[in-house]
Amino acid sequence: MIVVADASVLVAELLRPRGRALITTPSLGVLVTEEQWSETHHELGRRMGLIVQRGHLSPDWVAQTWRDIQAHFDENAVKVAAPDDYVRLEVKARRRIPRDPNDWPTVALAIAVDAGILTNDYDFFGRGCPTWTVDTLRAELANP
Repeated sequence: MIVVADASVLVAELLRPRGRALITTPSLGVLVTEEQWSETHHELGRRMGLIVQRGHLSPDWVAQTWRDIQAHFDENAVKVAAPDDYVRLEVKARRRIPRDPNDWPTVALAIAVDAGILTNDYDFFGRGCPTWTVDTLRAELANP
């Protein structure tokens, strides 16, 4: 199964061991747009900094978590799609997501590869692409 991940859900899941385990499930392919990966990378750094600043976890935890996340990309558990893969569908995608036009690349990539969108953002629901929450995806993968 292939899903296109929204940045917010990808950030949340990459910060959790259980989420990283989901993302590396052998029967799952996770794609992101360059825009979503850039946002994911920025938010991961920001959130990890806040976690350490507030004293919730150590800098060593942050360093190990960054290594784990990078390993997932190195192992191709998460693949970043090139704009050439989806930019031709920009007009169609923008029509489908009028409330947040910045999310058009995610919709366009989902259309291009005929995949669902992994998200908790209700702006993606009812846009002509299947949507998966983490819980429904986990249940689906556990019961093929």
